[in-house]
Amino acid sequence: MTMEQDRWSRVKGRLRSSVGEDVYTSWFARMDLEGVQDESVRLSVPTRFLKSWIQAHYAERVLSCWQAEMPEVHRIDLTVRSAVRPVVQTKDVPAPVEARRAPSPELRSTATAPVSANHDALGGSPLDPRLTFASFVVGRSNTLAHAAARQVAEGRRGDPVMFNPLYIHAGVGLGKTHLLQAVTWAGNSGNERKVLYLTAEKFMYGFVAALKTQTALAFKEALRGIDVLVIDDLQFLQGKSTQAEFCHTLNALIDAGRQVVIAADRPPSDLESLDDRVRSRLAGGLVVEMGSLGEELRHGILKSRVAAARAHHATFEVPEEVLHYLARTITHNGRDLEGAINRLLAHSKLNNRPVTLEMAEHEVRDLVRPQEPKRIKIEDIQRVVARQYNVSRSDLLSSRRTANVVRPRQVAMYLAKTLTLRSLPEIGRRFGGRDHTTVLHAVRKIEALVSKDTALSEEVESLKRQLQE
Repeated sequence: MTMEQDRWSRVKGRLRSSVGEDVYTSWFARMDLEGVQDESVRLSVPTRFLKSWIQAHYAERVLSCWQAEMPEVHRIDLTVRSAVRPVVQTKDVPAPVEARRAPSPELRSTATAPVSANHDALGGSPLDPRLTFASFVVGRSNTLAHAAARQVAEGRRGDPVMFNPLYIHAGVGLGKTHLLQAVTWAGNSGNERKVLYLTAEKFMYGFVAALKTQTALAFKEALRGIDVLVIDDLQFLQGKSTQAEFCHTLNALIDAGRQVVIAADRPPSDLESLDDRVRSRLAGGLVVEMGSLGEELRHGILKSRVAAARAHHATFEVPEEVLHYLARTITHNGRDLEGAINRLLAHSKLNNRPVTLEMAEHEVRDLVRPQEPKRIKIEDIQRVVARQYNVSRSDLLSSRRTANVVRPRQVAMYLAKTLTLRSLPEIGRRFGGRDHTTVLHAVRKIEALVSKDTALSEEVESLKRQLQE
């Protein structure tokens, strides 16, 4: 280590002690020493945003840390270095199957272009290089979500926003994160727009850290300078102050004509922990559900994963009968399908054996799960009950107290409590804004009647069967 580098190492230690580990990691971890000349020290950072932030908030701190090592230093010159870094390929150590897929042409162009400054400055969540539009398999259940995501990704700065926010919801492993990261990769393949991908957890961490370091105002201003904000796993957003800040940011971006893309595991109306204003704003955009993977789509995903593995293992073959078996029996989600292909690849290569149906049945037996019961929605319950009792759905939500409406309403509330995971306050809200005590009364009333009234008991069981089929 040269004398300059030795001094730089000690300066970084002083800086870390002065500002704390979190601030140091956020703003200084990627600062490099370019050289020392006379009374001036030349430092570099990867983005213009980092440069302007450090100059505005920490210039004196950096200078004082250098002066503690070199009293003759009186100036710090901060520059922006090239964002492109060479990729070193190691030939002798094989990478895991997932990490060694050949990048698509779209991804290669991404890798050689400067990534948005806001990724570094705001601590964007890590992106998986495999999750691009090129590797996304389109089927009946995700066609609309894919088309909407591509529309967002292909937009340019200044273009009118077609739908805002774009809200995608689906269960685990059905492709939400893949689409959101594909939007981010595609958006950052040029240097025109600033696209930031954050998980809800990362958003919370960034906001709380900014509050602790008294940089909350700068954090908000930087966040609202984003052209496309992508938030994943919104259901995990917690805390009143964080939710309020998210609401303000959402409103500021949408009102300024900036694009917001959000994913969660449920529709906006079911995010009970979020404020009503946030739910209303989310529902005001385009809300798209990605359904479960059909057998044809599962087969397509399996074929794409085999092709990706074959790019690095030319002799790896999976017979068509095995693909059909996997597509038919592994129904839970896309991650299980990928896990199945990885197991077959490992078993085939390590044991030097071709993939057979017998091997597949043995290796993936724990991934063949029983079919999950259908997820029942409150809207479905209201629709089926209204049809059964010859009333309208609006009657169930109204304040009418006539007998021909009260009983169906109570039955619908009872079914909502027994067939869904929704809380009493949420059920009350979905039934015309009623109090949770009204729902509790309805549930207890129907429970008591079902135990005594055979006809009502049979009606309720019939409704349950209709909803579960």
